[in-house]
Amino acid sequence: MNGAGNLMDFLDEPFPDVGTYEDFHTIDWLREKSRDTDRHRKITSKSKESIWELIKSLLDAWSGWVVMLLIGLLSGTLAGVIDLAVDWMTDLKEGVCLSAFWYSHEQCCWTSNETTFDDRDKCPQWQKWAELMTGHAEGAGAYVLNYFLYILWALLFSFLAVSLVRVFAPYACGSGIPEIKTILSGFIIRGYLGKWTLLIKTVTLVLAVSSGLSLGKEGPLVHVACCCGNLFCSLFSKYSKNEGKRREVRLVLFYVEYHTPWYMAELVPFILLGVFGGLWGTLFIRANIAWCRRRKTTQLGKYPVLEVIAVTGITAVLAYPNPYTRRSTSELISELFNDCGALESSQLCDYINNPNMSRPVDDIPDRPAGPGVYNALWQLALALVFKIVITIFTFGMKIPSGLFIPSMAVGAIAGRIVGIAVEQMAYHHHDWIIFKNWCRPGADCVTPGLYAMVGAAACLGGVTRMTVSLVVIMFELTGGLEYIVPLMAAAVTSKWVADAFGKEGIYESHIQLNGYPYLDVRDEFTHRTLATDVMRPRRSEPPLAVLTQDTTTVEDVETLIKDTDYNGFPVVVSRESERLIGFVQRRDLTLAIKNARQKQDGVVSSSVVYFTEDAPQLPASNPQPLKLRRILNLSPFTVTDHTPMETVVDIFRKLGLRQCLVTRSGRLLGIITKKDVLRHMAQMMNQDPESIMFN
Repeated sequence: MNGAGNLMDFLDEPFPDVGTYEDFHTIDWLREKSRDTDRHRKITSKSKESIWELIKSLLDAWSGWVVMLLIGLLSGTLAGVIDLAVDWMTDLKEGVCLSAFWYSHEQCCWTSNETTFDDRDKCPQWQKWAELMTGHAEGAGAYVLNYFLYILWALLFSFLAVSLVRVFAPYACGSGIPEIKTILSGFIIRGYLGKWTLLIKTVTLVLAVSSGLSLGKEGPLVHVACCCGNLFCSLFSKYSKNEGKRREVRLVLFYVEYHTPWYMAELVPFILLGVFGGLWGTLFIRANIAWCRRRKTTQLGKYPVLEVIAVTGITAVLAYPNPYTRRSTSELISELFNDCGALESSQLCDYINNPNMSRPVDDIPDRPAGPGVYNALWQLALALVFKIVITIFTFGMKIPSGLFIPSMAVGAIAGRIVGIAVEQMAYHHHDWIIFKNWCRPGADCVTPGLYAMVGAAACLGGVTRMTVSLVVIMFELTGGLEYIVPLMAAAVTSKWVADAFGKEGIYESHIQLNGYPYLDVRDEFTHRTLATDVMRPRRSEPPLAVLTQDTTTVEDVETLIKDTDYNGFPVVVSRESERLIGFVQRRDLTLAIKNARQKQDGVVSSSVVYFTEDAPQLPASNPQPLKLRRILNLSPFTVTDHTPMETVVDIFRKLGLRQCLVTRSGRLLGIITKKDVLRHMAQMMNQDPESIMFN
């Protein structure tokens, strides 16, 4: 048995890839936590042996902060580059800067000494394409040529985006948030956070947003930041060798400054905007999921490039005539959020001024709307319908696409329209009882920009089902900290209304559509079923595939692995007693046997595999046994067959289990996997259990 002794010593040492997971499988959180605890314990004990080991332990402790710093630096740099590139390429559809072609329209006119206040966006250095090509800036011919080139640039940008995604990084499409949420819950999607995905997502995000499609860049930037995190995690063994630790790792966009406080009576229109946001969120989710399901189940899904080109063409053709849909969505939201001061030249600020007014610039009273405001209202109403419809067909295409900005745009448009309506009512009917106590003639009572901000929060909340976190995001985007009550009222109302039609937000709905094994912490399970109702095997199914602790041969194990697709196998004392010993992962078994066959003599098909501490008593003529106790999980999570499923669901959700074993008095009865739990929950909610496709 000397050879067997050497073999056992060899297998007691770790070997490559053991403890890793297959693609599209769920990690074992308890196992990863235990491994990290063991690693930390070893580092701590070794740190007392020498100065070098102490330094290594300090480096290990600091590695988390270093990773965070590197992620922040790279993510911030990429976000800045993306933002500048989007501004430049969006303006490139309309014209070019003659002094420096890499300047956007705004940057081009910064250095000009020939701009006037009324025409601050016009300068000799910036020319539209028609003026550059024909020498004529006005007229029908110039308009048609600019229109044509606008569409051509949009089609080119979108074609490049979808082609790069399709050829080099299919995982770079979409917002990435549903997949990120699923990955953070413990699911493995190899390559989703890889280097190619990071590169292609960054480039195509610029192209997709610049094309003018109704999508944003905020959601995809979350994916970009997570790719940065994964990149730097691979440099530190603390994170690269532990899937659980890796998942521990994670700019004022529209600055506003309102000079008028909000009044209690305004809560009524704010709440109405919340109702609109909830209804919009419900409409969008149902329509978008229906369209995405149709894309997955029909011929449409086979032509992603053609779909992107078609939607881009329709978007460009319909967007160009309306100045509020022609510009970038971020610029649109910024203008809608803006308060009308004395120096504003926007159509939305075309009010009729009193020539005798002598007030400070920051305290302009409510005024009657001029023709520019009424013209803007019609254009905004058309833009609202356009954004609502086109966003449904845009989100989910095979290009990077975020939803924050389009949702905020829909809400901001609706909010600005409501704000102007309330403002004009307060001006013309200040003697009404609802205005009498707080809106005196000549006072600055209503701020339409605030309504736009509240509407944006309401629509974003209706789509994502966020409340407190949404209000925090709005604070970060706008800096409007003093408007917590209006924002919270709209966000909560939006969620209540949307929840009345369905609990899932857009990202959870896409997770369900894709069949990812994601247990939402907000899901409630109130049905009175037991573990025995869900466990496998069922009565009509073959018995549970198990390994015995000291009587299974290498050939038996290889046959079991070949004939089944289970992720792991329970280990029992014997098939007669079914007393549970532990659980072994399929991948670990495969790697261990392959490693032993390649590097150790004497391991043959008839070798006995044993999981006990001591080798079994075998005849001398038998081949060397194979000890695999090291890969055995001796403390798998177990429940009894009469455990309520409500408890089982809670255990899976809070502990992040991959599977748990069902026993009665120590005797193995069956197994419940995360997929079984999700399918049972779907069945109880009258949904298709087969929609859960992954383990």
